[in-house]
Amino acid sequence: MFGRRSLLAGGATLAATSAAQAAWEPARAIQIIVGFAPGGGADLAARAAGEASTPFFPTALVVVNRPGAGGAIAAQAVAGMVPDGLNLLVGGGSESTSLPAFREVPYDPKRSFRAVIRLTRQPLLIVAKRGGRFTDIRQAVEAAKANPGAIPHASSGIGSIYHAVFVLLQQAAGVEFLHIPFTGGAPSLAALMSNTVDLAVLAPEEMAGLSSAGEVVPLAVASEQRLPPFPNVPTLKECGWNVLVENMKGLIAPAGLPDEIYVSLHDRFRRGMRAPAWNTFLERTGAMDGYLDGPGFQAAMDSVLDALKVAVRR
Repeated sequence: MFGRRSLLAGGATLAATSAAQAAWEPARAIQIIVGFAPGGGADLAARAAGEASTPFFPTALVVVNRPGAGGAIAAQAVAGMVPDGLNLLVGGGSESTSLPAFREVPYDPKRSFRAVIRLTRQPLLIVAKRGGRFTDIRQAVEAAKANPGAIPHASSGIGSIYHAVFVLLQQAAGVEFLHIPFTGGAPSLAALMSNTVDLAVLAPEEMAGLSSAGEVVPLAVASEQRLPPFPNVPTLKECGWNVLVENMKGLIAPAGLPDEIYVSLHDRFRRGMRAPAWNTFLERTGAMDGYLDGPGFQAAMDSVLDALKVAVRR
């Protein structure tokens, strides 16, 4: 009898908790803050998630770009905001997983935020321009070996996850490239197309149009396996360099976000990820659905950061 009463009491508590969680509603428009320039992978994922999830929110979802310092400017701003669910950061990339491995940042990537949901996994490709100096990643590495520091490559900022690809490649291959940082994937692509750099690191969605047109040539991917849209592009591991780096994008809030707000945000964005608009985004850009709940997303970010810290120290 005691056990049954305990069960009933527990059920009542759960029901009350669920009702409280379902009661949270945003008081005004929710800002989705992106630490990179418009047109890059973080920006595209934010806008797609906002479009797909808007029908499930009573207020607007507004994307705000605050580029600079590899995403650290936006991350610092969000870390200092009130955890009321009205300001979210697109995290999981440089600001969360690589920049803190390279230098001190004015926030704690593991404690200054509460992860809400992971949206995408992003393979990272080293690419060249059609008609450029390189048609094969081995050519580029050999050129860097012959002329240390003379082969320029673009990234989305010093210490960014895109920068990390070349840092790890340089260590694995024993060469030195010339790093030219920009504020996001789109400016990096522009630099590549204008012949400012010979190589760039990009996500598939950032170069989808130009790749389809044959204007951009993928040379290698920093994933465990080849990508279905690019079956002829080798992995860096296949080429003899054990470099495995993937970007990811999701939404994180300032630390201290109450449980009821977390649940409401997670569930609404999760519904958006099941909407046709989200599937259209994935199909159009080649991005990969990377759903994880908040705790799973935080664990994934922590794992990448810890691995990069070891690599950078070496």
